[in-house]
Amino acid sequence: MSNVSYYTEEGLKKLRKELSHLKDVERPRASQAIAEARDKGDLSENAEYDAAKEAQGLLEMKISKLEETLSGARLIDESQLDTSKALVLSTVKIKNQTNGMEMNYTLVADGEADLKSGKISVNSPIGKGLLGKSVGEVAEISVPNGTLKFDILEITRE
Repeated sequence: MSNVSYYTEEGLKKLRKELSHLKDVERPRASQAIAEARDKGDLSENAEYDAAKEAQGLLEMKISKLEETLSGARLIDESQLDTSKALVLSTVKIKNQTNGMEMNYTLVADGEADLKSGKISVNSPIGKGLLGKSVGEVAEISVPNGTLKFDILEITRE
């Protein structure tokens, strides 16, 4: 069963570039490491060979997972985004009712989340709490130490 994830064009390019690097650079490097370790003799007591095989297995698992992610990846048509509600790729300006702090967050797919640049995953607690909200509504978000209340001040496209 494939999970569908939505990505921007930039996010999809990043995933494809990573997959290409793993297949074209890392996979041959892993094969070379196995070949070099094999050339060192008895495989039953060759820790270097075992480590190289394990590294190759982890690499293949990572490649497989990335291919699965890409198979379920869908490109978001940014021109069709509705700004009346907070959706994927919406930038939402919120105000914390407790301390009055205002913040801007852009809602993105898991693979594109980057808190430093204000991009949060739609699957994060705050992201889930903001999805579907409109300007003027209050988002109540459960966090480990209680419930946060945010006023939705503005919704724009990225």
